Amino acid sequence: MFRELIPRLANHYRVIAPDLPGFGFTEIPADRKYVYSFERIALTIDAFTQALKLDRYAIYVFDYGAPTGFRMAMAHPKRVTAIVSQNGNAYEEGLGDSWAPIRKYWAEPTAENRDVIRKNILTLEGTRWQYTHGVADPESVPPESYTLDAALLERPGNKDIQLDLFLDYASNVKLYPKFQEYFRKSKPPLLAIWGKNDLFFIPAGAEAFRKDLPNAKVQFLDTGHFAIETHVVEIAVAMQDFLSRAPGLR
Repeated sequence: MFRELIPRLANHYRVIAPDLPGFGFTEIPADRKYVYSFERIALTIDAFTQALKLDRYAIYVFDYGAPTGFRMAMAHPKRVTAIVSQNGNAYEEGLGDSWAPIRKYWAEPTAENRDVIRKNILTLEGTRWQYTHGVADPESVPPESYTLDAALLERPGNKDIQLDLFLDYASNVKLYPKFQEYFRKSKPPLLAIWGKNDLFFIPAGAEAFRKDLPNAKVQFLDTGHFAIETHVVEIAVAMQDFLSRAPGLR
């Protein structure tokens, strides 16, 4: 998903974009018996940064990357020089009505509620909808984005990984107060740049950062959840301006 953003930043920064386990082309051997939870994913990405000897970095967090990155930032606050959150939530008020079936799954993790999510979200149509909803011209979203996403979702066992993570997302909501405490204590420079038509992570979630980080920069784009697919130029410009002002990256 960062294919158009990375070249726009790479002249000024070293840009590293690892897949989260269960996403992209990352595969974990079955005999590892890997537990797909946000805590485990955060530990894995943290180990990845240590393997590359990355001891100071800014993070770009989006969707599931937010609870992953915020966990890492809480564990190593001095390593994180700045945060760019693109529809990456840390506040209850940022959860839109589209979470209703997932909230029901949290409350009652039955096979029936799990199947509702499988049939309505984890399909090509469901994936395409996530990419195109809230976009002024849905045809402007490159079809290879959601087509590749859906194809990788069809790998054996991948949908169950996603369903496990939907269920475990409740652990992130419980951590929101801890994330907010980290913001208040560490005061990382933060840019919240948001597709304002996102039905999962609504604009109130972007505005909420200012409660704990009064100097946070908040910018809205007229697009949906996958804002980078339609507004990569605007996001790159905003990031370059923001990062050029972040004290740890000058």
